[in-house]
Amino acid sequence: MRKAIPLGVVDYETLKNQNYFFIDKSMMIYDFLMRKSTVTLIARPRRFGKTINMSMMSSFFDITKDSKEIFKDTKIVETEYISEMNQYPTIFISFANAKNDKWNVVKEIKLQLRKEYDRYAHVFEQKMTVFEQNEYESLVQGLMTKNDGILDNIIDALSFLMERLEKYYHKKVMVFIDEYDTPFIEAHVGGYYEELRGGLSSLLHNALKTSTSLHYAMMTGIQRVAKENIFSDLNNLVVCTVKDPEYSKYFGFTEEETKQTLEYYDLSFNDEVKSMYDGYHFGEHDIYNPWSILNYASRKVLEPYWVNTSSNTMIKKSNI
Repeated sequence: MRKAIPLGVVDYETLKNQNYFFIDKSMMIYDFLMRKSTVTLIARPRRFGKTINMSMMSSFFDITKDSKEIFKDTKIVETEYISEMNQYPTIFISFANAKNDKWNVVKEIKLQLRKEYDRYAHVFEQKMTVFEQNEYESLVQGLMTKNDGILDNIIDALSFLMERLEKYYHKKVMVFIDEYDTPFIEAHVGGYYEELRGGLSSLLHNALKTSTSLHYAMMTGIQRVAKENIFSDLNNLVVCTVKDPEYSKYFGFTEEETKQTLEYYDLSFNDEVKSMYDGYHFGEHDIYNPWSILNYASRKVLEPYWVNTSSNTMIKKSNI
């Protein structure tokens, strides 16, 4: 039976466990480990597979999971880095829903952190010093008050979790943050940027710059937030934009992957398809938008599916 088209599927485990059609991007893990960059920021437009790739990375490294089955037919298992599978405490958070007003943005950030605190509840059962216990209780209280619109009471929440994970597992921590820039963009558009910037910047700085528990981290977003240079002292940050060769073939479909996808669904890769969906060039590769290609495979109608998938409100305002 032909595999279903994974429109809207953003979780790698769901993609593989429910036998959706997939394009193997697992060698992104190989590049990630080969490069050994402490913190990587990848900027790509919306609907180019950022979330599914981050979910894949998290599933591969997460020490609490057994991922052999969902990676058994991928290229990464043929490399020496297969030994790294499920070997690290791993934090995966997404700010995709941190939108609208300040209170909802803060609430969504806190909910993401609470999810990881719940998932790793067992690491807090390990004996803590009186100061660690006090810090833990203070952070929990800050996370509990999710509707207060305040981030200053949780700026150490991510770094503290990383510290506890290292002490429990005796291994450094992998951190993956998807759509890191959504809160900044929403705050800029909504007129509360200055109220949010300090707390969120400190949260990221404390985890990705000063934490000694970090092994490697990757963030994705649609841009690098430049206003006031929130990463001014994050000198271990490697930024990969659409102009850069690093990771260029992993976000979106290459021409060969586009042909593979269309042929699987009995469609031809022809000049009409190329004319409609070509036009993106990331690093050294011509890239096709996967959202458009999958929609075309589903509906069999050549339409510009990507055009109306995101708001242009930010573009109409000054850059951040």
